Amino acid sequence: MNARRGRRVVAAHAAAAWIVAAALATAAAGPAGAQATAAQNYAAHCAACHGPDRLGGTGPALLPENLERLRRPAAADTIARGRIATQMPGFADRLGKDEIDALVTYVYAPPKEKPVWGAAEIAASRVVHHADGTLPGKPRYAADPMNLFVVVETGDHHASILDGDTFERLARFPTRFALHGGPKFTPDGRYVYFASRDGWVAKYDLWNLVTVAEVRAGINTRNIAVSGDGKWVIAGNYLPHTLVVLDARDLALVKVIPVADRAGKSSRVSAVYDAAPRKSFVAALKDVPEVWELPYDPAAPPVYEGYVHDYRSGEAVAGRGPFPVRRIVLDEILDDFFFDQRYDHLIGAARDGGRGQVVNLNVRRRIATVDLPGLPHLGSGITWERDGIPVLATTNLKDAVVSVIDMKEWKSVGAIAVNGPGFFLRSHDATPYAWVDAMNSPAKDTLQVIDKRTLTVVKAVTPAPGKTAAHVEFDRYGKYALVSVWERDGAIVVYDAATLAEVKRIPASRPVGKYNVWNKVTRSAGTSH
Repeated sequence: MNARRGRRVVAAHAAAAWIVAAALATAAAGPAGAQATAAQNYAAHCAACHGPDRLGGTGPALLPENLERLRRPAAADTIARGRIATQMPGFADRLGKDEIDALVTYVYAPPKEKPVWGAAEIAASRVVHHADGTLPGKPRYAADPMNLFVVVETGDHHASILDGDTFERLARFPTRFALHGGPKFTPDGRYVYFASRDGWVAKYDLWNLVTVAEVRAGINTRNIAVSGDGKWVIAGNYLPHTLVVLDARDLALVKVIPVADRAGKSSRVSAVYDAAPRKSFVAALKDVPEVWELPYDPAAPPVYEGYVHDYRSGEAVAGRGPFPVRRIVLDEILDDFFFDQRYDHLIGAARDGGRGQVVNLNVRRRIATVDLPGLPHLGSGITWERDGIPVLATTNLKDAVVSVIDMKEWKSVGAIAVNGPGFFLRSHDATPYAWVDAMNSPAKDTLQVIDKRTLTVVKAVTPAPGKTAAHVEFDRYGKYALVSVWERDGAIVVYDAATLAEVKRIPASRPVGKYNVWNKVTRSAGTSH
């Protein structure tokens, strides 16, 4: 630890101690009853790690938005017993059941004052472990750097780097709490960026196998995207309602963009995507019927609010850059997106289900609707050529079906009956098969294999009877398919993609996702982007 960082750590600990003491005094002076007791217990046992304002510290933020994926009984169990492979201790020897239950109620309740996380807080949170340009400019190993897999293991909050030829681990390292499953890569495949639900964005060097920099871009972050030129990282937040643009070199703050419609109604960001062929980012909004496109091309034409007869006449004022907002106003809120390979169209689905909207990003309006029953999971959609026609296939979170859509006519060409509602669908250009899970059903332990030519289920595999099997990812050549046994004591199971014979089994702690560098940077049609 260098001297400057050492001073920061000492100062942070001193500040934390003072804040905890203040929180204890405030709690003691508060109202009597279970709520006051919970506040006192939080200040005494939780604030030093999770922050007196519950915004997080060495531990994650404890706010309703950050805890939405953790059920209350599981939260109570964590307080009582601690969390394995983390610094979270158990408190069953100090707190009774009623006190633990009161603490759970306390952290799941919204705070009295709305949390603030703006430019000053973001900038102050940034830590640079290795300055840009100081690490060797070539891989430190013999493996193919474009055939690596990045594995996110949420069971004990780690990530692994696998050699895609030998399936040996090159590295395994701790991550921030509750990573979002989809890391993003630079175009050359050297760097990967992770985002945690409590807002931390980390840059990792896949050639040197070290974390380069970290910054907290929000309190509750949905996901990130990396620009197609590798210069920018953008984070989409649930809390606060912002988009945050970072310099990809060192995660320095570039811009905070408040998210609201033209009338001023604020909105959460459902997701943000890189539309590389368009040289822009696209954001899905949770609470208003708009889609935002933010150009990052310095040669992009100006962006105007509303219609302009001729921008050269100076009759309107262009949106202020960098990253001006081009609004696409829709009839309804779209909460899940899929893009065609050229990024001319996005296909979105509303959460009430039944149909999807096709939006042309060039003319900025809906051009078609498609029949998509149930609750399609378009974010996991894939494409391929079938009889000379590009088709989109998507799983369904509600119905036991995979929908297949003609992307020229925007009409259904098939509804493939599967074992149950699923989450992930994956394929590769080198294989005639697509693999689908049924993780939202009693058949969660079995993956089915669909023939992309006939649109029929032709095979099935069960990696671990009774345990959830999900998230297939192929190596760069489409020769092997890697499957997650999605349990704390789980595994990554490697299959021969042609014969379905098991090749290798690698222990892993709830491996929620595996991401092949080549497939991601080339925007393979067989995987999500």
